[in-house]
Amino acid sequence: MLAAHPGGGAVLLGSPLVSRVTTPCLIFRSMRQTQGSMICPSCGKLIGVAEKQCPFCGARNPGLFGYAPAIQRLFGRRLDLVALIVSSCVLLYIVALALEPDAIFHATGPFSLLSPGTRALYQLGMTGGLAWHEHWWWTLLTAIYLHGGLLHIFFNVMWIRNLGPTVDEVYGPARGFVIFSIAGAAGFLVSNLAAGTPTIGASGSIFGLLAALIVYGRRTGSHLMTQQLWQWAVVMFVMGFLMSAVNNWAHAGGFAGGWVTAEAMRFSHEKRESLKVQLTALALIALTAVGFVLSFVRVTALLLEH
Repeated sequence: MLAAHPGGGAVLLGSPLVSRVTTPCLIFRSMRQTQGSMICPSCGKLIGVAEKQCPFCGARNPGLFGYAPAIQRLFGRRLDLVALIVSSCVLLYIVALALEPDAIFHATGPFSLLSPGTRALYQLGMTGGLAWHEHWWWTLLTAIYLHGGLLHIFFNVMWIRNLGPTVDEVYGPARGFVIFSIAGAAGFLVSNLAAGTPTIGASGSIFGLLAALIVYGRRTGSHLMTQQLWQWAVVMFVMGFLMSAVNNWAHAGGFAGGWVTAEAMRFSHEKRESLKVQLTALALIALTAVGFVLSFVRVTALLLEH
């Protein structure tokens, strides 16, 4: 069946082109709720989804044009962002090895065992160096999920699995992911401004999680917990200076970024996560995903030119 095309000619309905256009629209339409009730994301009271303003707290457009209930269900089911982070790190590490398999056999020590090549890491979003020179700002996010060797990813994943669930519990999954992302980006920003060398890894974000838990312990009066976390932070900082090829600028920047972001956050027991925070977390996920595509396209284009 043919349908008129605005630019002239015709488009065959049911063709792959039409399917690609209509499928996302149907998905977003199915997510929208125009009738019924929902929980106000600001005050937690039961309100109508079509309310222009919450009658209890005065929050404007609490239903977010009908999409708020779907977002609340997503995070209400405890979206496992820790598993998302870990699986993304592992998947991208495997992809990096596959993109440049020759680099696997160039290990010079235990910390370079199964190390991805520089070209592959740039293709997937490494920051600093060329990326910083070309003003590829999105690599501040994408580089968080890349790792330079088997031991590198092992220890970082171990710390994420150790600290992540606790941050998720005390702050909430959306707030926790925002802290993780902003801390990592802040760490790489400091690193790029101070050194500008190519860099990758989730350690800046990990220091941000540590800082967030210290903020929680300090504000809730958990002195033993705070003391233990400070000991971990100091030991990790010192080890960074004793070991080679460790980005201490990213560690310091990540710790500062996590601390500042956590100070601006409320805890789960104080206030439920707002739609603004949940949308920020989803936006960071989308921005990071787009960043991987942009890096791959830009770097591959440069390689083809030369």
